[in-house]
Amino acid sequence: MKYGLLLILLLSFSFFTIAQEKPLSQTEYVKMLYDLQKNPGTKADTVEALRRRGIDFILTDGIRGLTRSKGGNDEDLRRALEEADRRRQNPEGSKLPSKNESETVLAQARKNTLEAVDEMPDFVVKQQIQRSAAFAGTNNFRNLDQLVVAVSYKSSGEESYKVLTVNGAIQNNPESKNSYEEVGGTSSTGEFVTMLATIFKPESETKFEVVDTDMIRNRRTIVYDFTVDRDHAKQMLSCKATVMDSTLTGLRGRIWLDRDSFRVLRIESEATDIPAGFPCPTAKRNIDYDWTTIANEKYLLPLLSDVRLTIRDSGKMYETRNLIKFKNYQKYGTDVIILEEDSKPIEEEKKPNQ
Repeated sequence: MKYGLLLILLLSFSFFTIAQEKPLSQTEYVKMLYDLQKNPGTKADTVEALRRRGIDFILTDGIRGLTRSKGGNDEDLRRALEEADRRRQNPEGSKLPSKNESETVLAQARKNTLEAVDEMPDFVVKQQIQRSAAFAGTNNFRNLDQLVVAVSYKSSGEESYKVLTVNGAIQNNPESKNSYEEVGGTSSTGEFVTMLATIFKPESETKFEVVDTDMIRNRRTIVYDFTVDRDHAKQMLSCKATVMDSTLTGLRGRIWLDRDSFRVLRIESEATDIPAGFPCPTAKRNIDYDWTTIANEKYLLPLLSDVRLTIRDSGKMYETRNLIKFKNYQKYGTDVIILEEDSKPIEEEKKPNQ
């Protein structure tokens, strides 16, 4: 009798677990959105539910609009919803790849990426940077300023940054602020080579795990979780609340690899192993890559980056956001020209196609 009771309990538990993993219904998802509006801290759970369970309803413009309004126009939530809809429409194409394919794609992507890092040309690029801030967890960002920055990159790995405009005002006299340090606020570097090298170089001992498939700009991709511990990543995070402080961190996130060209199309990353009491407890960065032409040669380079930093100051938590658009890649030595369109808010421009 005891064994029979135990069996029934086990079967009930198994059924409960399976039932919990059914795709999200529209009713469930809408409830999540209203809960998210009340408590922005549930965003990560909502995104994870979309990625893990998917959806069983047709994604309409109405649901997209509700997602924008209740989710604070959050890009991660929008992407997760669109991914879930693609899996619903094409479940066969959304199945995880075989072990052989996933290992082959990863090995080829590592080889191609490290070769590309070594063959990176000298170039200049214009960064259009929109900086904003909010109380942490609210996603209610308020625009702070908009910069146009000229970046010069040399194949030796050197990067130099010069601020050209602040809120449309050209910085062209000796007393103008023409560096990140002088302008102040949140800044980021390393999108071109450092991030890719850290993830793929053998000495990083990065751990990868296949978690999903996706479409990025009409390219079929395999999505991997990755982790690099602090001793191997040695990622420098600098933060200023009352005073400037720096620490080395680890790295984890997701990476989207093209199944055909074996190249990186997107990286989502966050710093790990941040010491307790450090004034910036979280640091996240998403980078989208696309093909661009420099001196008649094609290179895969950053297209858009979204950098988030949480800062603890005077007992309050703030989140800063830098939305960075990379424009007009040209050969090294070319002048970076300021255009009227550079002052337009980035959110109003068309996002990269999925």
